[in-house]
Amino acid sequence: MASTASPASAPLTFDLPLSLIAKIEAARKGHSLKTASEVIRLAIDAYDFDGYKPTLDPHRQISVRISAKQRATLKKFARVKRASVGELLRLALENLPAKSAGKKKR
Repeated sequence: MASTASPASAPLTFDLPLSLIAKIEAARKGHSLKTASEVIRLAIDAYDFDGYKPTLDPHRQISVRISAKQRATLKKFARVKRASVGELLRLALENLPAKSAGKKKR
């Protein structure tokens, strides 16, 4: 007969920036822990998730037309900068001035 008890721990895989991986290592040494898993478990137990209020910025998918040259530029920089095309588009939009800096009327 197979056991239906859940395991004491289960693997969890996720991406982290290298800066947080370095922080895990520093916390591991600082707290005299043996593994990154112990650091993660400590962080989860210590964090007040009830008090967390995420910043919600609703997303919506849109479709636009761009030139083949613009598409190639986005793909090139996405590869070179190791970023997604969407990330580059958001960056370009966030830095676009609301008004044109054209000539003033007399």
